[in-house]
Amino acid sequence: MLMVMLEVYELLKNPFETLKIADELRKKVVGDVVTYVVNRNINFTDICINDCKFCSFRNKRQYILSFEEIKKKVEEAVEFGCTEVCIQGGLLPNANVDLYVSILEAVREVSKRIHIHAFSPMEIYHAARNSKMSVDEVLKIFKKEGLDSIPGTAAEILVDDVRMKTCPKKLKTNEWVQIVKTAHKLGIPTTATMMYGHVESWKDRIEHILLIKKIQQETKGFTEFIPLPFMWRNNELGEKFKGSSGFEDLLVIAISRILLYPEIKNIQASWVKLGVKLAQAALYTGANDLGGTLMEENISKAAGATSGEKLTPEEIKEIIVRAGRIPKQRDTLYNLLT
Repeated sequence: MLMVMLEVYELLKNPFETLKIADELRKKVVGDVVTYVVNRNINFTDICINDCKFCSFRNKRQYILSFEEIKKKVEEAVEFGCTEVCIQGGLLPNANVDLYVSILEAVREVSKRIHIHAFSPMEIYHAARNSKMSVDEVLKIFKKEGLDSIPGTAAEILVDDVRMKTCPKKLKTNEWVQIVKTAHKLGIPTTATMMYGHVESWKDRIEHILLIKKIQQETKGFTEFIPLPFMWRNNELGEKFKGSSGFEDLLVIAISRILLYPEIKNIQASWVKLGVKLAQAALYTGANDLGGTLMEENISKAAGATSGEKLTPEEIKEIIVRAGRIPKQRDTLYNLLT
C-alpha cells in the first residue's frame, strides 16, 4: 500500500496530468458512452437512533411512510417508466426483519418486475441486531422476498479513526465489509460509495478506495463506485468543515478511476451532489455514469443541495449530449436498455 500511496501523491502534484490519465482510462474501459438509470428514491422514514455528525436528514420531520404510501410511490415510479426503486431510511428503534420484509412485499404487490435496490449495510446490520439473527440469515430472507441489490452507502470513509469522529454509533469498517461480502457471496450485487470532504485526509481516501478494490478482486460484486462530496449545511460536522472544492471533486473522481482500474468499470458522478455542470465536467475526468432520475431526493436536499430532486430521461440525455458524450439508458446492473 505504501508504494500506491506514494504514486498517488505524485499524481496529486500534477493534477491536470492526473485528470488526463483518468479520462484516457475511462475511454479505454467504456468509450464515450455515458449511462443513466430511470429510478425513484423512496426514503421511508427520517426517524433514526444514530447520531451521525454529517446528517441533516435525521429526525427533522419525524415521519414514517405507511405501506400504502410506499405502494403509491412505487405506482408513480412504474408510471414514470422507472426500472428501479431505491429504498433507504433512518433506523427506527425497533425495526426488525419483519418491517423490511413488509416494505419489500409492498413493492412487489405493485410490481413483480421493478428492480428493488434497497437497505444500506447499516440497515441490514440494524435489522439483524434487532431480530437476533445473523446477517447471512437476514440477507437470504430479503433476497427471497424480492431484494435485488443493495446500495453501498453507510460506507462514508472506511477508516475507523475517521468513523469515530463522524459516525461513532455506525457499524465499523470490518462490519461494513463483511455485510457487503456476504451479499456478494449470496448473489446480491451492491454499489460502493465514499463520502469525502470533511475530517479525512487523502491518505484515508486512498485507503478506502484500495479496500473497495480489494473486495472487488475477491467478489466481483460491485456494480459501480460513487464518490459523494460531503454536504455541509444544516449538520454538526458542517460547523467545522465546509466540504470539498469543485476541482477537488474532479480529482477524487480521477483518482478513483485510476486506482480502481481495471476492477471497477463504472464511476458515477452524482448530479445531485455535484450539480449538473460539474457532473458534466466529471465526464472528462474519469466518470462514465450520471446516476438516476430520482424523482425525489430528501437526504442531500436537507443538507443544502440545490441541484433539484428530479431529472427526466430527456433532460439527462440532453445533459450528456451537451457534454459531448453518447447517452445510454441502463438498468441497475448496467445492462444497456437503449
